[in-house]
Amino acid sequence: MPSSQNLVAGVIGVQGDVSEHMDAISRLGIYHNVSIETFSIRQTGIIPKCDFLAIPGGESTTISRLINQTGIYSEIISYAQSGKPLLVTCAGLIVSSSNANDSRVKTLDLLDVTINRNAFGRQIDSLETNLNVIGLDDPFPAVFIRAPAVEKVSPNIEILAEYEGKPVAIRQDNILGTSFHPELTLDLRIHNLAFFENPTPNSKNNQ
Repeated sequence: MPSSQNLVAGVIGVQGDVSEHMDAISRLGIYHNVSIETFSIRQTGIIPKCDFLAIPGGESTTISRLINQTGIYSEIISYAQSGKPLLVTCAGLIVSSSNANDSRVKTLDLLDVTINRNAFGRQIDSLETNLNVIGLDDPFPAVFIRAPAVEKVSPNIEILAEYEGKPVAIRQDNILGTSFHPELTLDLRIHNLAFFENPTPNSKNNQ
């Protein structure tokens, strides 16, 4: 975890489950007894100040288009390359991939994965299941809504969880990605895993 007790967190706020992520991060700060100032990011200049960053679920084509229009596309890439913790969920996972299998999505190319945007079909439009996740002692109540899955991974991807034989939670260095929506539950463990237990160069010495 970062050494400062006054932290800044950002949630990409152009579309999707923004307030839910902000609420989860705020509650996580209370749990750790640290001050976390949280921003919904729709313009440039805030991301470089962030200690934590999340890209929420929503509509991947819309998020992709708007992060380009607002100019924060390159700031997200620079943030991730700095080694700071990044959590990407559902549509955020699609946008962060190297291949979204959709020409409408200009990906950030941060995760060396190929995504299947409709991996589970319409029968999983809304489903909650207890998911075993590496790094968590007990199953996580994962909420899937029109969920993508990871089709192909490179050797530097760690698969943290699978559902129906498909990766649905992964880690690559400082980036944690999920197909499901951890922000739609009261369980903070995925956010904690991403932000406070992420084995990044910036955080190893502070744990």
